Amino acid sequence: MLARCFAACALVFALIVCDSRAQEEQHPSHLDGINADNIDWKSKTEDYWHSVLSRKRFNICRKGGTEFPHTGKYNSFYEEGIYKCSSCGLALFSSKHKYNSHTGWPSFWRSISRDAVGYKPDRSYGMMTTEIVCSRCGAHLGHVFNDGPEPTGKRYCVNSVCLFHERRNF
Repeated sequence: MLARCFAACALVFALIVCDSRAQEEQHPSHLDGINADNIDWKSKTEDYWHSVLSRKRFNICRKGGTEFPHTGKYNSFYEEGIYKCSSCGLALFSSKHKYNSHTGWPSFWRSISRDAVGYKPDRSYGMMTTEIVCSRCGAHLGHVFNDGPEPTGKRYCVNSVCLFHERRNF
């Protein structure tokens, strides 16, 4: 009886992980066929974001949640290209700046440009950290830490679901 219960729980967990990965692997369809540069993304309402983002993307990008470590698509993904915001399509990070931080989340030692991400003090969970957000739409991306590799010494620790990858050869 206990073995059946364990097997059923394992199956449900596997289905949830597969479903959430399938959702995050999809190119955000609300960005198809639009000129994202001409939209005032910061004026979009919570109802708008609820209607265009998956539940997981909404909870992380709009509510500041986080993925479980080692579960995101881009944690062990190293194809050349640009990582863009899954909420508004802004280019945020380059594969040239990605590295394996062994933390369980995709990590970059710098953003693609000085203006790509914004920074906010984060005092949640009783500690002081720096939250990183998309500078165009305000989506929560993750956090930046001062324990990364040279030349910046930074580790931009990002949730995979906040990103989508666009192939580009350099």
